[in-house]
Order: sequence, then C-alpha cells, then structure tokens
Amino acid sequence: MSSIFTKIIHGEIPSHQIAENEDYFAFLDIQPIVEGHTLVIPKTEIDYIFDLDNQTLLGLHLFAKKIALALRQTFDCARVSLIVAGFEVPTPISTSSPATQWTT
Repeated sequence: MSSIFTKIIHGEIPSHQIAENEDYFAFLDIQPIVEGHTLVIPKTEIDYIFDLDNQTLLGLHLFAKKIALALRQTFDCARVSLIVAGFEVPTPISTSSPATQWTT
C-alpha cells in the first residue's frame, strides 16, 4: 500500500513542490509550524529512517541542506531548523523550517 507521501510524489495528491531530483522530493507542509515549513522526503518508500542505506540517508540530508539554504535566503530568519520526524506517518521525513525568531 502506498503511503501518502508516495501519492504526493506521483501527483495523486496535490502539493506545493519546492524541489525534486531523482531520489528526493521537497514540498510545503499543509499545516506549517511557520511560513516556509518544508517536508523533505526520499522517494524510496520506507517505514523507519535508520533502515535507509547510508548513501540514501546522507543524500537526504544533503538535499535538505540545499532546501534550508534556500529558505534562509528567502525568509529573514536567524536560522533554519532540521527535524527528523515520522511518528504519524511511516516514512522518514526531514523538515526544514525557518526559525520563529526573525531578525530585524
């Protein structure tokens, strides 16, 4: 059975796509913590992040770094955080969000 994220990747569920390459997909969260809250996922459907092979795990974080750098340029924020989640939906997710403390 396909996860909700596989359906998003295949366009079966609409999303606001931020970036994509052969192995990873980034899109805006539908219930953002802050403006710019982005989900970064591997295209490989897997239940637990540490089941990813080392190369895919490394690639996920390097892809998330590109997203974080773009978010930092786009939003006037001091930092961008990276959270690994996956409690609600079975898939490893890197979430990049601009920090809530905005610079002036």
